[in-house]
Amino acid sequence: MFAAFLAAFFFALNATCATHSVRASGALRANLGRLVVAAVVLGLFAHTLGRGFASASVPWFFLSGVIGMGLGDLGVYGALPLLGSRLTVLMTQCLAAPIAALGEWWWLGTRLTVTQMFWGLLILASVAIALTPSKRHPPRVKIRPLGFLFGLLAAAGQGLGALVSRKGVTVADAAGEAAHAASFGLTAAYYRILAGLAFVALWFVVLRLLHRLPAAPAPQARSNLLGYTFPAARLWILINGFVGPVLGVGCYQWALATAPSGLVLPIAATAPLLAIPIAYFFEGDRPPRRAIFGGVLAVAGCIALTAAR
Repeated sequence: MFAAFLAAFFFALNATCATHSVRASGALRANLGRLVVAAVVLGLFAHTLGRGFASASVPWFFLSGVIGMGLGDLGVYGALPLLGSRLTVLMTQCLAAPIAALGEWWWLGTRLTVTQMFWGLLILASVAIALTPSKRHPPRVKIRPLGFLFGLLAAAGQGLGALVSRKGVTVADAAGEAAHAASFGLTAAYYRILAGLAFVALWFVVLRLLHRLPAAPAPQARSNLLGYTFPAARLWILINGFVGPVLGVGCYQWALATAPSGLVLPIAATAPLLAIPIAYFFEGDRPPRRAIFGGVLAVAGCIALTAAR
């Protein structure tokens, strides 16, 4: 379960990085750029210290990437302008876990105990408490019904993507591979990232051919990193790609290789809550009391879920 907590932390940190990256490059270019960075970094690892494409699980993780990082991300980006960030994250995180858990029970025969289900649901309820819009903190966009369909697509993509990843783990395990090692998780992340990159690149080309590609934001100031000066947009794409798809997805795949999706996804769903103190520290974004209460409750639920049998 340690890997699931690491994944949640890196996803939370990535939220701040992604915000800066989207502001500098636009949503589509930022997403495509971070996947390119991740594919290069994870590819170097997979083809040197990992198994490259020799794993028996490659087709399953490619399918998982198309579903989760392709269709799932498409749902997220479709829902954001129609529901706002709070409702989009709420739908995605709180529906993905039960979709994955039910699918894994039906397909792979994985059963959770009543205690594990209780604490998992408590974590998701805590996320709902913290993120549900209120009169004091209403959605920043006009809610449109089509957004809920995109939100459901995002949740189904994330949940079913995790389910197919679990199938890939069982296939690799049956083939005698070290499917529960951290190195396997990073290699599996590489397979998923490649599939997601292919999907997003194709979508980018289609929008460009249809002349529907959003215009890039105006260039920002240059930034300094380790003595080298970069355009701000490229620097944030580099950081965003390393923190989210490399470290975050790598730990997420490692977690799915060691625990059922019904346990991993509720912990990963706390990423928006972990992002609250990070946003406060880096951006001065003060959280409401309800978000703090939901965060404390979620942490307690995660501790209990880790100890549950």
